[in-house]
Amino acid sequence: MNEEIELLRQMRDLLLVMAEPAIAKRDQKLREALSATVGRSKAKMKAVLLMDGTRTQTTIEHEANIDKGSLSRFVKQLREAALITSDATRNPKLVISVPPNFFDSEEAQ
Repeated sequence: MNEEIELLRQMRDLLLVMAEPAIAKRDQKLREALSATVGRSKAKMKAVLLMDGTRTQTTIEHEANIDKGSLSRFVKQLREAALITSDATRNPKLVISVPPNFFDSEEAQ
């Protein structure tokens, strides 16, 4: 059973890599809005990558090393921009998928 689950995860990961260009094109406007909202803040970049709906704001705060007030305001901005699901105040979840290296080019700037 565990081997089958691991195989399915590997297949999913490969499909995501293959589908990334199409996903990026589909979500271009939302990704641009996300980049603009995040800006150059490395803490916000880390926080966004943790927003998968499984973590609370407190967990994200600790893992991304971001101030509680800053995270709260940031989540509010994301909600107002329709970048997180409306019911995701406690456990923020992005409405789009972004690859782990999404902010790499922005960090280099």
